[in-house]
Amino acid sequence: MANPPLRAAIIPVTPLQQNCTLLWCTETMRGAFVDPGGDLPKLKAAAAQHGVTIEKIILTHGHFDHAGEAKPLAEELGVPIEGPHEADLFLLETLAEDGMKYGIMGGKSFVPDRWLVEGDTVTVGNLTLHVYETPGHTPGHVIFHHPESKLALVGDVLFQGSVGRTDFPRSNHADLITSVVTKLWPLGDDTAFIPGHGPTSNFGHERRYNPFVGEGATG
Repeated sequence: MANPPLRAAIIPVTPLQQNCTLLWCTETMRGAFVDPGGDLPKLKAAAAQHGVTIEKIILTHGHFDHAGEAKPLAEELGVPIEGPHEADLFLLETLAEDGMKYGIMGGKSFVPDRWLVEGDTVTVGNLTLHVYETPGHTPGHVIFHHPESKLALVGDVLFQGSVGRTDFPRSNHADLITSVVTKLWPLGDDTAFIPGHGPTSNFGHERRYNPFVGEGATG
């Protein structure tokens, strides 16, 4: 596309190098931060560099490296927080304590302005993102899909060559595999995705070659 409706910039944050995504509508230059886990000066500088006005924060799940500084940022910018699913409330209630275990300060517990469920949509400027429930890594994990751009933001469900960890409280490996196979693969092989950590990829490549959820592993 000469002038795509959606643009995205990946900004790694926290010592865990979590991929916070600055997502914006090119028509309105209004945008959102997806999973702002920390390093708020870096995030605000990125928005200013691209000329984006932030109108909301959206979250894939409640782990501190994704959501730890969502509330302080939302309060500073005067914007709402949307997501994740309410099943991740237990994680949002302990953000500060969980972050401190990794030496990450500044986390603040909160309840989002809007919980998300399967079938919901989230608007960013004139963009409409579709919400899918993808439990497994956490029980309340969701992903966001923009069909027109063939782009998905998948948090810690799927990575290039790997999948999200399931050794956390209330994680479930079987649920994670089901989420990938039944929710992500139907979005199309040509759908690119931004994961919560590491490089981007596309569903077709992962469906063929991923050792955890590829065709060789799942049949």
